[in-house]
Amino acid sequence: MLLKQIKKKLNQDFYSILEKQGIKELRPCQEKAIKDGLLEGKNLLVCTPTASGKTLIAEIAALQSILNKKGKTVYVVPLRSLANEKFKDFKRKYDKLCRIALSIGNIDSADPYLQNYDLIITTAEKFDSLIRHHAVWLEQVGVVVFDEIHLLNDVERGPVVEILITIIKQLLKNVQILALSATIGNPEELAEWLDAELVIDNWRPVKLEKGVYFNNEIDFKK
Repeated sequence: MLLKQIKKKLNQDFYSILEKQGIKELRPCQEKAIKDGLLEGKNLLVCTPTASGKTLIAEIAALQSILNKKGKTVYVVPLRSLANEKFKDFKRKYDKLCRIALSIGNIDSADPYLQNYDLIITTAEKFDSLIRHHAVWLEQVGVVVFDEIHLLNDVERGPVVEILITIIKQLLKNVQILALSATIGNPEELAEWLDAELVIDNWRPVKLEKGVYFNNEIDFKK
């Protein structure tokens, strides 16, 4: 699917930015997400290989919600280092379109200044804290993205993510939830729990080959 085929469905300022980034054609998982209701506000669980284009799916939902005045976006990641990375990347791409904030600090604060921001990058622990401190801007959230959702199975972080999603589903009735991962063992069950459409695709930009390294040589499996 060519990007121009969905031009009329996208905010035109956002579309112009995508064009400037050199995006002309959607990758397979992005096309499937569009067809499965990404632009109509449906929840999606996206399970595709690393570098296959999952982040752009989240960016489309986020910027559409923000620029069309449907609500803020909260982008949840498992690690502070990843939050910093996403913050820098999103600032580089979209700083002219929306106000972007990074919230990964004091978990005993509601961070009221976030009221003035559109796209908030945070960790699961920090977002959980913001909710428990009754951040006044929560009712303005239209999209929540959970990156690396497979960490639901992590002994330490999993329970926080699970409780967080449960609270969000109860607290924000009209929110669009996007869950992204390259490795999920039970995608059908997770999609059902999230009340989400399941987007699965195996396309990757670089072919993955398996081999055995021995004696300074790699014997690739035929």
